Amino acid sequence: MVKERGVSVAQAARDLELHQTVLRSWIRELAADPQQAFPGKGVMKHEQAEVERLRREVAKLKMERDILKKGRGLLRQGLTVRFEFMAKHRGIWPVVVMCDALGVSRSGFYDWLDRPPSQRSLTNEALAKQVKQSFVNSDRTYGARRVWRDVLASGLNCGLHLVEKLMQQQALRARPRRRGLPKDEGQRSEIADNLLERQFKADAPNQKWVADFTYIWTAEGWLYVAVVLDLYSRRAVGWSMQASMTSQLVADALMMAVWRRGKPAARMHHSDQGSQYTSGHFQQLLKEQGITCSMSRAGEVWDNSAMESFFSSMKTERIARKVYRTREEARADVFDYIERFYNPTRRHSTIGYVSPVQFEQAQGA
Repeated sequence: MVKERGVSVAQAARDLELHQTVLRSWIRELAADPQQAFPGKGVMKHEQAEVERLRREVAKLKMERDILKKGRGLLRQGLTVRFEFMAKHRGIWPVVVMCDALGVSRSGFYDWLDRPPSQRSLTNEALAKQVKQSFVNSDRTYGARRVWRDVLASGLNCGLHLVEKLMQQQALRARPRRRGLPKDEGQRSEIADNLLERQFKADAPNQKWVADFTYIWTAEGWLYVAVVLDLYSRRAVGWSMQASMTSQLVADALMMAVWRRGKPAARMHHSDQGSQYTSGHFQQLLKEQGITCSMSRAGEVWDNSAMESFFSSMKTERIARKVYRTREEARADVFDYIERFYNPTRRHSTIGYVSPVQFEQAQGA
C-alpha cells in the first residue's frame, strides 16, 4: 500500500489498525532486504543463519581444543586409554565432540562401556591402589623404585615400568631433591687425615660411623641437628639438637651413639673439618672412647656423601615443606622422621631397599 500504491503511512496504519511505528519498521526491513525481509516464524535470515552456524563451529572448536589440552598425548595412546578419558569427562563435553577430537567412533565407545572389565584391568586396579597406599604411607616421598619394592613385599607381582605408569596416571610424584651444605666460619684446631677414603661400605656394625650436622629454620631462630650414621646399615645411631652450633652439639650425638651401640674394639668416626669436630673438646672425647678420627679433605663434600645424602633426604622428604613455629615443634618432627620413619620403615637403596632396622635384623646384627 505504501510502497506500490503511494498510500501515506498514517492512512495505511489507520486502514490496517496498526501503529505507525510498526508499519515504519516493516518498511525499513523491506528496504534493507527486499528478498528475505520477512522469512517467517522460526526462520532466520541468511546472515543470521550464517552467524549462528559460525558460532556453533567456534564453540565446537573450543571444546576440541580443551579436550586435546586436557588429554595431552592421548592420540598416541591406545583405544582403551582414550575411552577411559571419555568416560571420565563425558559430563563435561558431549560424547560426539570427544569422538571427533580423539578419532574414535561412538559405537566403539558405547560397546567399550558395556563390556565387562578384563582381568588385566582388574589387576592393574588392585596394583594402582597398592601403589597409592605405598606412596601415601611414605609421606608422599617415595619414587617408583621404592614403591615397587613395597608392592612386591605386599605379595603382588609386577614390573617397575608398570609401577611408573600407574604412578603417572595417578599424578603421584615424589618431591625432587634439594641439596645444600651448612656453612661453618669457626676456627679449625686438630685436623685428621681422610682414613675413610670414600669407602662407604662396612662389613659389620659399628666399624665406620659418619657424622655431620645441619640447621633448620623456625620462627624462634635456627635449630641445629647433629646425626651419627652407621655405614653398615645406614642407621641413624645417634643424634642431638640444640639452638647453638657448638662442640657440645656433636659430642651429644656421639655419646648417644656410644650409649646405644656399645664400645667395640675398633671403630672409625668420619666427619668434615667443621670447627665443632676439630675442637679440643670433641677430639678428647674420641680419644677417651677409643675411636679413630677421620676427616674429609677441605672442600671435598663427596668425602662424606653418605651423610650429605641422609640430610638431603630428611630435608626433601620432611623439612622442606614445613614451617615450624618453635624449635620444640621442629625437634619433635625430626625425632619422628628418624625414629618412626627413617630407621624402622624407609626403604634404603644402598642396602637392598629395606629399612636400616630390617637390614640389621636380617643380618642378625
